[in-house]
Amino acid sequence: MIDVRSLVDFDRGIISPRIFSDPEIFDLEQDRLFSRVWLLLAHESQIPNPGDFFTTWMGGDPVIVVRQKDRTIGAYLNACRHRGMKVCRADAGNAKAFTCTYHGWSYGQDGALIDVPNLEDGYYNELEKQLWGLVPVTQVDTYKGLIFGNWDPTAPSLIDYLGDGAFYLDCLLDRREGGVEVISGVNKWTFRGNWKLAAEQFTGDNYHGPISHASGFMAMMPPEMLAAMTGDISRTFVDLPGRQYSSEWGHGSGFILDPNGDGLGSFGSEILAKYYKETMPETISRLGQARVSGPLGSHNNIFPSTSFLGRPVNTLRVWHAKGPNEFETWALTLVDAAAPEEVKEEQRLLTMRTFTGGGVFEQDDGENWSQIGENLSRRGAIIHRTPLNYEMGMGHEHDDDPDYPGNIGDHPIGENPQRRFYRRWLEFLTSEEWPMPGSPRKELTNVD
Repeated sequence: MIDVRSLVDFDRGIISPRIFSDPEIFDLEQDRLFSRVWLLLAHESQIPNPGDFFTTWMGGDPVIVVRQKDRTIGAYLNACRHRGMKVCRADAGNAKAFTCTYHGWSYGQDGALIDVPNLEDGYYNELEKQLWGLVPVTQVDTYKGLIFGNWDPTAPSLIDYLGDGAFYLDCLLDRREGGVEVISGVNKWTFRGNWKLAAEQFTGDNYHGPISHASGFMAMMPPEMLAAMTGDISRTFVDLPGRQYSSEWGHGSGFILDPNGDGLGSFGSEILAKYYKETMPETISRLGQARVSGPLGSHNNIFPSTSFLGRPVNTLRVWHAKGPNEFETWALTLVDAAAPEEVKEEQRLLTMRTFTGGGVFEQDDGENWSQIGENLSRRGAIIHRTPLNYEMGMGHEHDDDPDYPGNIGDHPIGENPQRRFYRRWLEFLTSEEWPMPGSPRKELTNVD
């Protein structure tokens, strides 16, 4: 078995490109990562009524999320216990029961097996139905409307898992009374490349912004930000004030500060800029001044694969790994539930123009990830043994920022969030039991 520890040297900031293309590593991720971490399943606003369901994935495992009769939320493996057929093939909807279209086994909203054809003359009433219900997701919990699931009974609670990452997540979820809701359904598209490329970028990579997105900035940014981009455009995110956040749990963020609290003109949308200014007092009372004045346009990732961009983009997404060199993006647009309909529609349009499959900025990112995937998918000998550099900002972080919790870098660019992402990734892949963060290297279990 591959020695993953030889591929990630987080102390020196050196990583092997093999982690982005090796099939054995992908299989190990399914077994030791996605089966043990908290993964985003849905938002409560997607299943408001009893019987409402949403189907998704936890790693390579298909899952149904359903609002049950008592209004609690259940999540189950979307696989019939008879032959493994999906019992629900729709993306979303409302159902009183889930029936396999192969042999007709039927399951209730609580996952219980409620009907089996030919139970009397085929099974002679000897089938113990109570033993053959849908497999429940072991832990299901919510955080301010977001529904998460975890297969591992030994994993810590969701709130402990989020840790100080919740401070940054609240910038998206808790600006106003009533929280947020999902609009426009789910946008889905597929990239050629490895899911970690997207996750690590959202963990705090602002370095690519003024290079990859230069044309997008020119097209959409308000004059005051364009003025800051004169001269060496590559210095844009260094000259603008900002921070990077990283956590020993693997979460990360990179953001610039927004002293006016209006999303720096909200990418030219007067409607959104006006809305942010008018609601600023309420937001300050809920989140405090530091989170209103920043993070702006922040890249954020809750380890391993739940990413979001804050105002003014308001996109939340999950990176669904489909193979070592293919992943699917599922993206939601979030709006304050208390916002006027005009603001919700303006937010929908802005998110669609920027960070959906056809969005100005999303296309730039997708081209980068796919081109890396193209390079690595050919299995060339030299490229796979040429190490990659993750050294930026090493040794220039601290844990005592007065406004922002976690390990903080004083500029919006750097690679400490990525280094911590891969340290956490390595802890999972090299541990047979659920690893608490910060496990010393000598205590990691060898997978050879």
